[in-house]
Amino acid sequence: MLFLACFLAASLAMAAIAAATLWWMLHAWRTPSALEATGFPLRGEEPRLSFSLIVPARHEEAVLAATLERMMRIDHPDYEVLVVVGHDDPGTHEVALRSAESWPGRLRVVVDHNVPKNKPKALNTALPHCRGEVVGVFDAEDEVDWRLLRQVDAAFRRSGAQVVQGGVQLMNFSSSWYSLRNCLEYFFWFRSRLHLHAIHRFIPLGGNTVFVLSDILRAVGGWDPECLAEDCELGVRLSALGAVVEVAYDPDLATREETPGSLGALFKQRTRWNQGFFQVWRKGVWRRLPRRRQRWLARYTLAMPFLQAFTGIAIPASLVSMIAFDAPLALALVSFLPAVPTLATLAFEVAGLREFCRLYYLRPRPRDYVRLILGTFPYQVILAGAAVRALLRELVGARGWEKTAHVGAHRGPGVVGAEVTGTAHVRGAA
Repeated sequence: MLFLACFLAASLAMAAIAAATLWWMLHAWRTPSALEATGFPLRGEEPRLSFSLIVPARHEEAVLAATLERMMRIDHPDYEVLVVVGHDDPGTHEVALRSAESWPGRLRVVVDHNVPKNKPKALNTALPHCRGEVVGVFDAEDEVDWRLLRQVDAAFRRSGAQVVQGGVQLMNFSSSWYSLRNCLEYFFWFRSRLHLHAIHRFIPLGGNTVFVLSDILRAVGGWDPECLAEDCELGVRLSALGAVVEVAYDPDLATREETPGSLGALFKQRTRWNQGFFQVWRKGVWRRLPRRRQRWLARYTLAMPFLQAFTGIAIPASLVSMIAFDAPLALALVSFLPAVPTLATLAFEVAGLREFCRLYYLRPRPRDYVRLILGTFPYQVILAGAAVRALLRELVGARGWEKTAHVGAHRGPGVVGAEVTGTAHVRGAA
């Protein structure tokens, strides 16, 4: 009897997790007006703010020069770029210096002498050198749209926000079966889920294309130098202080990135993210959120990587047990309950792949849909393994930064030249 009660409780819990994940994933598509509200204001006003854009770069010789070249052609009258390189990384330092020579005054190189090194320490190293009213963060492999800063400028003034989170999108969906799922994760997260968090005034910020008023960023002490999810931690801390965060996603303005180049790299990346979420949960700043609903959302969000990993493994296991064992009909029906929202999620992912390709002028192939479906369970296994490894690393105090290597897989021939010359136009703009 106890076993049946536990089995029932677990099945209901898994069903609730899967249903909540589906509901939040589809937040932006509830109504046409909700979807329209996710974009930038697209105003024609003259910009008024100044920006300091920080680019942490460690062992990024393969991609940094192209990123900086693109950023130097952003259409905004008042911005600077600060590249942060390690004192022990001569290759990246040389690339950064060559770029700085081409853009004196606008592009500066800051050397990070911290040991050991990580991204939040690099960001904090650059913060005292920032001159702009707004500090933005980008990664070394980013494809930044030349029109983005004008829209961010307008978003700050339209909303009165202290933080603006722009869209980030992985692009090389056809590189591998897991790259496809990785791209869709970003698509649903930045296109939909983060907007729900902004509405409820609790948001784990994304790692880049995030902009914070410099006075506020300095007042809170910058980034947590020991956290493996410094973006999430900063968002939680600012949310607890009541900061207003504006989230805007426009496919034409989204910062484009590449997926990890191997399963091992993906596994380590997710380990780092999950461990960082666990660190933020343990830190407990989210308990200062003023409303109970915000605190519950924080608990769920920070535990979500582990809940989803458990659910992803447990649902197939429950279906197998339902078939393999001679279970009573009622128990078999309960066992199937978590699969209902899971199958619905998969159906919406199929539709999401089509929408993603439409928005980014890509052409999905039949085999892409097959890979999406067949990759569901293996991908959950990877996430589950990364969650377990994250917990073990945190428990033994292993907090070293496992960096993801970049090779520019998201870049195609002619992309930079076509966009920086001004031939493209923002969807829906005059």
